[in-house]
Amino acid sequence: MNEFLASFSPISWLVDPLSHDFMRRALMVSGLVGGVCGFLSCYMTLKGWALMGDAVSHAVMPGVVVAYALGLPFSIGAFVFGVGSVALIGFVKQKSRVKEDTIIGLVFTGFFALGLVLVSKIKSNIDLMHILFGSPLGISLSDVRQTIIISGIVVSILLIFRRDLMLYCFDPTHARSIGINTGLLHYLLLSVLSLAAVAGLQTVGIILVVAMLITPGATAYLLTDRFDRMTFLAIISSSISSILGVYISYWSDIETGGSIVLVQTAIFLFAFLFAPRYGLLKSQRSISP
Repeated sequence: MNEFLASFSPISWLVDPLSHDFMRRALMVSGLVGGVCGFLSCYMTLKGWALMGDAVSHAVMPGVVVAYALGLPFSIGAFVFGVGSVALIGFVKQKSRVKEDTIIGLVFTGFFALGLVLVSKIKSNIDLMHILFGSPLGISLSDVRQTIIISGIVVSILLIFRRDLMLYCFDPTHARSIGINTGLLHYLLLSVLSLAAVAGLQTVGIILVVAMLITPGATAYLLTDRFDRMTFLAIISSSISSILGVYISYWSDIETGGSIVLVQTAIFLFAFLFAPRYGLLKSQRSISP
């Protein structure tokens, strides 16, 4: 143990992986997707759409398999099925007396099960199961380009409609009363959510992408009451945790997606305990005699 600590060099720990092309691509894509998901997670947290994010992220799986079977880019199939799942949730909600959270659970489990069945039946020269857990260390240049384009679209929409979306998430009734088309914003936000889920497929996969869409915003929500600051903290914490997760995965030989999410969870737990105003320890000190 002493010999390991003596030979350990933080500089080499950071620099040595950069000599590999696949690590440079993985770090760039993971940091980018982490920042994009962190940006969107602020709206998801304020809107209380954790379950909706879970639904969309799982619903894209059959789209990926169908896209592969048709020779199309994975992102197209994933986006179509992601938006389709949202439309189906809205349709069933309007036409039945079943509550929305129940419908969401039914739709995303049904779509996910369909994806698993399609994977088992469609013969493939590649391992389609990697979409469950992500594989940023093996991402291709074409996937990098797709991820950059999708991330650019998501960020552009969030910046253009930033104020309207913020008001819609805080108080949709007030937003509607001043003439904002909340119906348009609702489906716009869900479409952006589908795009972000597609981008997250390459880094953490379908199963864990919901963590990237929720955890950074929840962490920042504990640290500040200002939305601008919350957005900044969510983007920074998500990007850093994604990059650090890739490094830990490389040196520890563990699953990259799981490593990224564990780092994000550790940051959230730290904020939960030590946040200056809303941390658990601060709350206990304030109520103690």
